Amino acid sequence: MDVSPVVWIATVAAIIGLLLFDFFFHVRKAHVPTLREAAVWSALYVGIAVLFGLGVLVVGGGTAGGEYFAGYLTEKALSVDNLFVFLIIMASFRVPREDQQKVLLFGIAFALVARTGFILLGATLIDSFAWVFYLFGIVLLVTAGNMLKPEEEDHGADNVVVRTARKVIPTTEHYDGDKLFTVQDGRRAMTPMLLVMVAIGGTDILFAFDSIPAIFGLTQNTYIVFTAVAFSLLGLRQLFFLIEGLLDRLVYLSYGLAAILAFIGVKLVLHALHENNVPFINGGEPVEVAEVGTGLSLGVIIGVLAVTVVASLYSPAGKARTAIANARRHAASYLDSEYTQDPQERERIFRLLLAERDQIASLGPKYTQKAREEEDLMELLERVRDSHDGAVERGEAEPMGPTKILPPRS
Repeated sequence: MDVSPVVWIATVAAIIGLLLFDFFFHVRKAHVPTLREAAVWSALYVGIAVLFGLGVLVVGGGTAGGEYFAGYLTEKALSVDNLFVFLIIMASFRVPREDQQKVLLFGIAFALVARTGFILLGATLIDSFAWVFYLFGIVLLVTAGNMLKPEEEDHGADNVVVRTARKVIPTTEHYDGDKLFTVQDGRRAMTPMLLVMVAIGGTDILFAFDSIPAIFGLTQNTYIVFTAVAFSLLGLRQLFFLIEGLLDRLVYLSYGLAAILAFIGVKLVLHALHENNVPFINGGEPVEVAEVGTGLSLGVIIGVLAVTVVASLYSPAGKARTAIANARRHAASYLDSEYTQDPQERERIFRLLLAERDQIASLGPKYTQKAREEEDLMELLERVRDSHDGAVERGEAEPMGPTKILPPRS
């Protein structure tokens, strides 16, 4: 599918326009988006991506349309996986709930810029060196293997980039709204808001190393690669607030993504063999191997994602892990005076905590005991109970009610 410079310019302008619209009309004023707001805007951005894909299908044909949708679904799934890390980073930095939208939008904008650079580099390498397909395939196969290992990377608030920034520039311990710099003791200082953006920007670069080879494994059309990546990132901010409570429940997402990346890695290696010109492989001549078509790629991606999501949502282990992780996060947020200054948001968090408590209890004695073995969670829930009991005595809240999770008071 050939794309004229005019179409390229119009596409880039439209994407930049959507980012600016997001900033000036949604993020500029700090607030916590409602579930309805997040759902409406998530649906809108997905709708725009689907309509664009249908346009590619009509103008470019079935192959181009299939490549776009396969690339979009793969990049969207990888982006959802990235949200786990964003959640960890923001929790580590104790980013106020009202300001999390701005941090996420910065992460999306930075990711788009970084991945555009990788896309241009990848396209140049592919045009010049056929052996790059071998490299991309190996990268994806290694990445797929690493996704099955326990997480060991440092994505928290104390990684190398952040420690270096703190040594070089004076940094405050507390936020000043959503300001990046403030004045402390008469001198200009950096706020944690800038540090969290640096941390997310740094991880975005790491994410590009598996994201870009994956999309090039599905299509070598630079325009389709760019638009699939861009539309998968747009709306990610709204999606975060929409599925935040479900993120921890997707316990098998890493396995599903590993399977998809391994599949694309094998596809790339087969394509590299088919186009081979490396002297020490088959004497520099192409190898006759079967190649994976676009239709099969799209079917495998949809099938793996569907199985992954269904298995995660209906697994008792997934439900328990979700409830325990969410209870820990809600309890920490409820006790953190800097997390939010909105009384309604604080009550919303408490109701969510009670819902997670009931969810754990409903799963039976096995998972109730599992929750009780989480010592940090028990300590947090004890503090929440004491804090809420004090609010009840002052007439500021309703009683918490009995719980099977916390042991009785001694």
